Amino acid sequence: MFSQLSPQIKQYFIITGNYWAFTLTDGALRMLVVLYFHQLGYSPLNIALLFLFYEVFGVITNLIGGWLGARLGLNKTMNIGLAMQVIALLMLTIPSQYLTVIYVMAAQALSGIAKDLNKMSAKSSIKFLVSSNSNKNEQKGHNEQKLYQWVAILTGSKNTLKGIGFFLGGLLLTVLGFTKALLLMAGLLFLVWLLSITLLKKNLGKAKHKPKFTDMFSKSYAVNILSAARLFLFGARDVWFVVALPVYLAINFNWNAWQVGSFMAIWVIFYGIVQAFAPRITGINKTTTIPDGKTAVKWTVLLSLTPLFIIFVLHFNIYPQALLIAGLLIFAAAFAINSSLHSYLIISYADKKGVSMDVGFYYMANAMGRLIGTVLSGFIYQQYGLITCLWVAFSFIVITAIISIKLPRHSITIIE
Repeated sequence: MFSQLSPQIKQYFIITGNYWAFTLTDGALRMLVVLYFHQLGYSPLNIALLFLFYEVFGVITNLIGGWLGARLGLNKTMNIGLAMQVIALLMLTIPSQYLTVIYVMAAQALSGIAKDLNKMSAKSSIKFLVSSNSNKNEQKGHNEQKLYQWVAILTGSKNTLKGIGFFLGGLLLTVLGFTKALLLMAGLLFLVWLLSITLLKKNLGKAKHKPKFTDMFSKSYAVNILSAARLFLFGARDVWFVVALPVYLAINFNWNAWQVGSFMAIWVIFYGIVQAFAPRITGINKTTTIPDGKTAVKWTVLLSLTPLFIIFVLHFNIYPQALLIAGLLIFAAAFAINSSLHSYLIISYADKKGVSMDVGFYYMANAMGRLIGTVLSGFIYQQYGLITCLWVAFSFIVITAIISIKLPRHSITIIE
């Protein structure tokens, strides 16, 4: 059956499968590190610092990675990312007495580079797999619809797999222990790397003319505005999600590693499912306009209400466990739609001649938001608690909405 598919669909499946496999290890590794080092007695701030280089090098990688993708081809940057993740996993298999903060930060730096090379390559590749050379408004509308749907499926399925990775991280830590879990993941990802080298199309996304190093900074107004909005959007999530929430669940609800990992997994799986269905939720029907800046503002405003609900629940101690979980799931749904919209808009705004550079610049801002959120998550939670983390998240979402007002509006329609 696979042989009967079109070349574009085959490559889409290969890229998606590659991205899925990487995401499983990335999610599992994140949960393994948070829970394992919490068990070793690390403070929330020190756990956050373990991911500092992961996020710092993510910022650098997205900026340079887009330029590399245009020069080398997206297949090569994707495969380089896979190989680096295998090395990062193996680095952490040494005896625990040698796992110093600096050493773990270095391994996480390598993993951060790997993750963002893989993500940038996967997202950029879709632009080349969807035909967009028609100037007719109706055909352009169909192409934009397909682009939105393909990006939503890739992004949503990736986050669903990341959620499963969280579950696996908690489960593997409980069943196999830290070292054996890492060895298992490294071995499986190595096999995926071999398949990717064999099957992935050569020179996908490689620019005909070698771009200059200075070209990696986006010159597009729309890309720059969306990148600024993305920075605060993901800072709003990670300021409470990365460190504060799992530690809060472990301490306040007395949950063990498996329970924390399971809940974080369910949250991200639900988040990914909503992302995949975002085109339907935001109004891709038989006759409709394609989402634009106005759509992004509307959903950002709706998202801002969710941290306020959770703050109210925790402040007045109203069924805190049940309503916190409910609030987190509502936040997941609203955030998923915002994230999916942004992921579509960057691919739509990106110049096809240099798509990987525009996408890389955008995800550089995404990584910067995660970096700020990660550091603040550990520091603010340790000093002031989860409610303060949520107030910062609310502030970041409001800033996102204000920035998004400047995003372009269009009137492309789909007529069937």
